[in-house]
Amino acid sequence: MTSSQLLPVVEDFVQLCTDGFLQGWHECNGGNLSYRLRPEEVEQLRKSLGKSATSSEWTPLGLKADNLAGQYLITTAAGCHFQNVAKHPLNTTGIVELNEQGDAYRIVWGFADGAAPTSELPSHILNHSVRTEVTGGKSRVIYHAHPKNTIALTALLPLDARIITRSLWKVMTECILVFPQGVGVLPWMMPGSIEIARASSKLFRIHDAVIWAHHGLFVAGDDFESAFGLMHSIEKAADIYLRARSANKGSDDFPNTISDDDLRAIADRFGLAVNEAFLDDNCLI
Repeated sequence: MTSSQLLPVVEDFVQLCTDGFLQGWHECNGGNLSYRLRPEEVEQLRKSLGKSATSSEWTPLGLKADNLAGQYLITTAAGCHFQNVAKHPLNTTGIVELNEQGDAYRIVWGFADGAAPTSELPSHILNHSVRTEVTGGKSRVIYHAHPKNTIALTALLPLDARIITRSLWKVMTECILVFPQGVGVLPWMMPGSIEIARASSKLFRIHDAVIWAHHGLFVAGDDFESAFGLMHSIEKAADIYLRARSANKGSDDFPNTISDDDLRAIADRFGLAVNEAFLDDNCLI
């Protein structure tokens, strides 16, 4: 059974993996992706698997996500290389079901030849839980990658969400449109740990993008297109900031940037709920 016969959405999942790899965001086995299935997709999955359905034993998550109880997620496999996802989707991706307590999962499809879900599954689960709550169920994609310019920012700028957000907002007009609540920032923490999962989920209550210092970027989206676009926008703005700073002899005292007045004007023009804590108070608008 091909992935499209199983669920058409698997092809969209695989496509994002390929697109991210082509951007250079997934060296070696870096990065991971998950998607929370819609009810109609769960029904289609059950019909597609039919009598051939098999499930693994329940594996404790080490955390509890009550509002995800009984739900299904597609995730990338631990250690998989994104360049191989399109060629070997059965080995590099899979679908897990959460139990009725939301504290354990079992594999229902994929992860062939002994593969397992991403080691960042705890972060994905808690981030899905929070974004499901704050968006009324609209958010369905959690995407983690290693975009180089975004990572470079964490070696150069203070690990402060306001400073990094403003550095991005003020060099590219599109930024405040794409992430009006700004980006969250975490100091370096052990990847794959429950601690980084809980810290990330707290920031996802406010932001739909969270930078892990010296590691990468997590974003949330209603669909694959919005998640990829958010990642792409942040990374492009980080690239512009770094190029401008390099051309300005290492200083970020740029001759020209977007003013706070203009940022507020953009928010007003497009009806954005902008994060006022990240704007200066001495503005006219």
